[in-house]
Amino acid sequence: MRALVTGAGGFLGGVLVRRLAARGTPVRALVRGDPPPLPPGVEVVRGDVTEREALSRAVEGCDVVFHLAGVRRGAARDDFMRVNALGTRLLLEACLAAGAARSRFVLAGSLAAAGPSREGRREEEPLAPAEWYGESKAEAERIAFSFGDRLPVTVGRPPRIVGPGDRENLFFFRLAARRVLLRILGGERPLSWIDVDDCAAGFLALADRPEAVGEPFFLASAERTSVVGLQREIARALGVRPREIPLPPAALRAAGALADLASKATGRKLPVSRKMARQVLAPGWTCDPTKARVRLGFVAGTPLSESIERSARWYQENGWL
Repeated sequence: MRALVTGAGGFLGGVLVRRLAARGTPVRALVRGDPPPLPPGVEVVRGDVTEREALSRAVEGCDVVFHLAGVRRGAARDDFMRVNALGTRLLLEACLAAGAARSRFVLAGSLAAAGPSREGRREEEPLAPAEWYGESKAEAERIAFSFGDRLPVTVGRPPRIVGPGDRENLFFFRLAARRVLLRILGGERPLSWIDVDDCAAGFLALADRPEAVGEPFFLASAERTSVVGLQREIARALGVRPREIPLPPAALRAAGALADLASKATGRKLPVSRKMARQVLAPGWTCDPTKARVRLGFVAGTPLSESIERSARWYQENGWL
């Protein structure tokens, strides 16, 4: 059995490739540009998920396809829809044309597709995205399941992913390293999360278990935190006592809008954006991991403190902090 991993050069993709290689699965990695260090024997295909020719080469002879490639930052709605939604359709069409993904097509969805919640989103609830990234991931899900009569499709929806090499949470680590903690006014906003190694294990369960076919699953730790709680855990791991700076929601929205203008002008994707502001200001981002535990036997067992400590060490050792 050969597995294709799109987005293999990314944070989660690299971990998943290493796990597949460690258990002896032949792996093909679709990456843009020069690939990062990958395990020996991993076959590399260079290309983009919006390029039909590259996708045809990538899927040839693959029994399982893990579709992780996507964009998380963009200054316009089309930036997300073109890659996250259209790219998913093109990959599914390539699989059908090549007779690939006969065992499983595993799509990396997102809690963002389901939408914000303080109580904990469940899989049976309708998708209600609150921003462009979530819209694009919701559309990718709809597209994937529309192929369900021709391919064995499943979707994993992780919330915030934490671990060594992550760029999405690096902003908070850099703030903490400067002894700053941002406290967004308006009350606590609960967050679900998952360690990157646990997340990769969850995607392997989606590929292996017959119960996963035709179904979406939230892949998350049962332990919850908040934006402030996450920053406090980061400060603890770095051994600093930060000063709390209150930040009005309007200031964060304004900073996101200005950052998007700068991104359009320079082509550089900044850590602050309107997308990030909308996500941080939502009442909460939580999901219920019960279905994955009951149906798949999957439990994300890494404590937040351990995941943050591993991340902090990695950032320091690699000069990111």
